[in-house]
Amino acid sequence: MLDRRSLIKAFISSTLAAALLPSVLANANPSAATPRGILKPKRLQAGQTIGLIAPSSNTWEDQEIYFAMDIIRSFGFKVKSAEHLFTRTAYLAGSDQDRASDVNAMFGDNSVDAIFCLRGGYGSPRILPYLDYELIRNNPKVFLGYSDVTALLNAIYARSQIMTFHGPIAKQSFTDYTLAQFKKVLFDPKSHSVLAAPPPFEIVEGQAELENRLTTVNKGKASGVLIGGNLSLMVKLVGSPYEPDFTDKILFLEDVEEAPYRIDGMLTHLKIAGRLDKIAGLVFGKCTDCEVGSGPSFSVEHVLNDRLGDLGVPVLSGVMIGHIEDMATVPIGAMATLDATNQKLTLDEPAVI
Repeated sequence: MLDRRSLIKAFISSTLAAALLPSVLANANPSAATPRGILKPKRLQAGQTIGLIAPSSNTWEDQEIYFAMDIIRSFGFKVKSAEHLFTRTAYLAGSDQDRASDVNAMFGDNSVDAIFCLRGGYGSPRILPYLDYELIRNNPKVFLGYSDVTALLNAIYARSQIMTFHGPIAKQSFTDYTLAQFKKVLFDPKSHSVLAAPPPFEIVEGQAELENRLTTVNKGKASGVLIGGNLSLMVKLVGSPYEPDFTDKILFLEDVEEAPYRIDGMLTHLKIAGRLDKIAGLVFGKCTDCEVGSGPSFSVEHVLNDRLGDLGVPVLSGVMIGHIEDMATVPIGAMATLDATNQKLTLDEPAVI
């Protein structure tokens, strides 16, 4: 039986809880967080305001920035330029602190609904120490880009626990394929949708698909959270405070203008660092312009088979992820299933709310 003091304490506790509950509910969105505690940003729709930033390199000419703004407006969005969007410092789009402040400002700006990166290039790892990860966590928004932006996508996922998106930069035209994949993930999301499958090829007499063939390196099926992006950037994150946990993840990789021996070296680095021992599966997209130079060399295909063939997990290569015109939008932090036997990558949950 409760004594008088216990009854008073219970009454006070229940009264406080009742008083606090409305404010807690007002600031909570149960559908925004996954059971893993990863926050999902709101979906894109016409009329929203997109913050445009240059967190790595800048374009050579201002007209390319205005072109990117027109691409964004073509979706029915409004554009808000970052304070330092037009700044250029050699191969960087301004100082590290200025580029980081643009990222922080866009996440903290309530008038901005999503953030698109102008381009990649070089420099995003340099700004990681200057980002306000708590601010970002408290203001989840679609954050979109690829290539050098890979460092930001994975660091923000790892440190702020929000989903980010490996997909088109603002300074590019969208092919029909890129547009369809972009909208499928960010505008009208559905569970169990296939990601990054090659576009259909019309079979006619005397012709066959060559450019977008899928290759099963290791058979099998596995589910896990997606992480990854550009291979060279994922290697740069290893051992840093901004590296995502590779345990039980579906790792996706791609690269551009890297000789096969450099792809070999980077995969070897991930391997001897123990990262590839942890993953549930691996998807390799495109290695664009990864040409064999003069002298003896393995092909990229040989390197992938040699470096990934003994992992003991499903491995599929050739999906539409990378520095290509027809590119998929891939949510980092979302659950997916890789069926390397049947050559399919499936998104298991909507990545936006």
